[in-house]
Amino acid sequence: MTDIIYIDRLTGQKKVEKVYKGKALSLLYGDKWYNRLLGCALLPLVAKRSLFSSLYGFLQKRPFSAKKINPFIKTFEVDASEFLEPVSQFRSFNDFFIRRLQPKARPLAAGDDIAVMPADGRYYFYQDIDQCEGFIVKGKKFDLSALLGSETLAQAYSGASMVMARLCPSDYHRFHFPCDCRPGQTALINGHFYSVNPLAVKKNLHIFTENKRTLCELETRAFGRVLYLEIGATNVGSIQETYTPFKWHVKGEEKGYFEFGGSSLILLFPKGAIQFDADLLEATQQGFEMRCLMGQRMGRRLISPNHLL
Repeated sequence: MTDIIYIDRLTGQKKVEKVYKGKALSLLYGDKWYNRLLGCALLPLVAKRSLFSSLYGFLQKRPFSAKKINPFIKTFEVDASEFLEPVSQFRSFNDFFIRRLQPKARPLAAGDDIAVMPADGRYYFYQDIDQCEGFIVKGKKFDLSALLGSETLAQAYSGASMVMARLCPSDYHRFHFPCDCRPGQTALINGHFYSVNPLAVKKNLHIFTENKRTLCELETRAFGRVLYLEIGATNVGSIQETYTPFKWHVKGEEKGYFEFGGSSLILLFPKGAIQFDADLLEATQQGFEMRCLMGQRMGRRLISPNHLL
């Protein structure tokens, strides 16, 4: 399997990702002739049938799955000192997967005009999606109207600034609001369960527009109306929302969590609403994901008449 290289924002160093179930991913999404053959045969069963992901998610909630927790923590170097509850309290692997963290583990970047990372994950940042050669895969773009399930919304967010976050199985899997906001109801856009690993995405960029996903509009004072999407992937048991719709929420409050599996978030800021930090844009321009932690600074509000839709 080709190494996945990312930049750690805390250190600025490039690192090689430890991939959970890497052999299985390589088998399904690799470039060898037998990978393509197996992919054609198995992907419809794995990605296009919710039963597989639902069953796998169900098994991770059984008590016998708890025996995987400590080996997983050791292999993927998960910092257990950040956990709100001790490891002994987790009754299943899914309990560990949806763990809460101590508040001090993820301090929030201060400032009403500062947006923060909504989750731990590997990120791409696009200041103007209309000016990009491609999202992740050079020379290719996915259809914004397909992603949002609305041609009207796609036109309204032409030239928007986009954030893409990929959460690995080893990451903290609760997601949060990037700024003070009043979120609307979260709508479901049904779809498949393809992996969102870079190996899979580079073979099929349309995974993001084909996978099961949600869409929520955040009404904000600083950034206009921000679109917040949660995207399921292979083995995601479900997407759980924990926030209260139409109530004002402050930056950093929890919106929800992903049950077991890999998953992604996409945020769309109106054109002219935000300026992403330079190091984030530079990493994306170089073709690298940047690993960021929830609460770290994402960017600053731009003073622009265009930022309110």
